[in-house]
Amino acid sequence: MGKRIDITEKLGFETNPVLVIKDKELEVNTDAATVLRALSLIGDGGEMNADTVGAIGELIFTDTARKNLDKMKLNFADYQTVMMAAIELVTGVDEENPGN
Repeated sequence: MGKRIDITEKLGFETNPVLVIKDKELEVNTDAATVLRALSLIGDGGEMNADTVGAIGELIFTDTARKNLDKMKLNFADYQTVMMAAIELVTGVDEENPGN
């Protein structure tokens, strides 16, 4: 039998993280397949157009979170800010403060 390493304790099986906007909690999907699909939509340049922002929202927010987000009636710039915050949350990368 070959070498065996149990990494179970290194993995985070906790619930999904949430973004909080006012009194609403928006659950963000953090499974690897979803995050990789969302990141592939952004591409290397990091630019997001309306189609990209909408597709990312469909991917990374749970159904309940999307409904709550829709009820907020955010303008596009604010909605884009929410998407970027969600991406930072799931990737652990703070775009405004690289290295944090």
